[in-house]
Order: sequence, then structure tokens, then C-alpha cells
Amino acid sequence: MKSKLFQGLLYLMALAILVYAADFVVMKFRIAKGSGAYGAFTVRSYYAIAKKANKVEYDYIGTEQETCTHSLFPHFGFNPCWYVSRHTERRIEI
Repeated sequence: MKSKLFQGLLYLMALAILVYAADFVVMKFRIAKGSGAYGAFTVRSYYAIAKKANKVEYDYIGTEQETCTHSLFPHFGFNPCWYVSRHTERRIEI
């Protein structure tokens, strides 16, 4: 039973590595072709300042453009666009 479980985990890890590698190769081809490898979203930033009695003060910083990649996983230091589109507010704890 343990060997089947171990073998299943190995197959799952190999599949995950193959999916990541394929995603990376597709990104490289998009960059080489110049066909929409990157995107951008507007992100609003806030400072969350802890106060007495478990209260929090929020100070608006502003908006900025965040570059993202059209891929499944983060590549080249950028988050994927599907993730950035769902997280358009950035809270900075102080």
C-alpha cells in the first residue's frame, strides 16, 4: 500500500513539474514572438496602521500599475494576471 501511495505522489510531482515547464516554455515563446506575454492592472495601496484597543487606521497611498504575466504560474518576478486581477487592493501593515 505504501509503495502505491509513494508511486502516486511521484507521478503527481512529475505532472506538476511538467505543467510548470510547459507554462514556462509558452511564456518564453510569447516573449520571443512579442504577442501579449505581459499585462497590467491598476492596484490601490493602503497603509494599515495599528492603533490602541485593537483598532486599525487606513491611509490611502494611491494607485499604481502592476505588471503581470499571462500564464498559470509566476514567472520572471511577476505574478500571473489571473491572480493580480483578483487582488487589486494592496494592504501594507505598519
